[in-house]
Amino acid sequence: MARLLDERDGASVRSAITLDPVAACMVAARVEATGIDPWRLGGELWGVGPRLSGLCFSGANLIPLRGGRSALRAFADRALRRRRFCSSLVGPAEQVLGLWQALEPDWGPARDVRPDQPLLAISSSPRVRPDPLVRRVRLEDLERYLPAAIAMFIEEVGVDPRLEDGGAAYRARVVELVSSGRAFARFDGDEVVFKAEIGALSSRVGQIQGVWVHPDHRGRGLGVHGTSAVVDHLVNRLGRTASLYVNDYNQVARRVYQRIGFQTVGRFGTVLV
Repeated sequence: MARLLDERDGASVRSAITLDPVAACMVAARVEATGIDPWRLGGELWGVGPRLSGLCFSGANLIPLRGGRSALRAFADRALRRRRFCSSLVGPAEQVLGLWQALEPDWGPARDVRPDQPLLAISSSPRVRPDPLVRRVRLEDLERYLPAAIAMFIEEVGVDPRLEDGGAAYRARVVELVSSGRAFARFDGDEVVFKAEIGALSSRVGQIQGVWVHPDHRGRGLGVHGTSAVVDHLVNRLGRTASLYVNDYNQVARRVYQRIGFQTVGRFGTVLV
């Protein structure tokens, strides 16, 4: 049976998420910032076994970090006993696909299953010159930046983030990223030609997300040099390992990340529900 973890489990949780800091970055960033209390964490941590042989975060995303078949079945049972809040499962591919196998009869069919997403990391300076025109997005840039963020989301996820609530929740998330200095862009007048964000930032790793180049400006190297600027910021200014995950079929992006110096350190999977 999966149990709800609390602050009494803090040492065990922190020990578990340090075993693979790149894969655990999304959860580690939350735990380090808020602790384990669900109200502050923005979700729940579920555990299996006295030494947390199984660990899963349940919030806007369902993130199974570790666990074998029995632990994943326990997480599925707990998830099925409650209203579904998450919009996706994401994390180490073996755990995500195993958990989805247990959930699919009740939650399926999925909008999309991405079973093989190389998890990449780099802890040294990028091999490609960073674009000097890529900078942190400021709040006064928000109205110029938001359309690019929405375009990226639609292209990546296949859903307009403005559909359910007119975009209020998505706008709030973008404002959070901008306010915390984790959104980056290159502007050409009022137009964003490159963007990327640090979606999660733990004490050891920064996970890059939302890498996007305006369709009219693709093929000019903006993606490789722009991403290098974000990597340089993470590695040389913040002292973190830079990480991201990419769809296995996106050969263009994979070549870009290889040029920068990213190495494959694992495999993620994503299920959009």
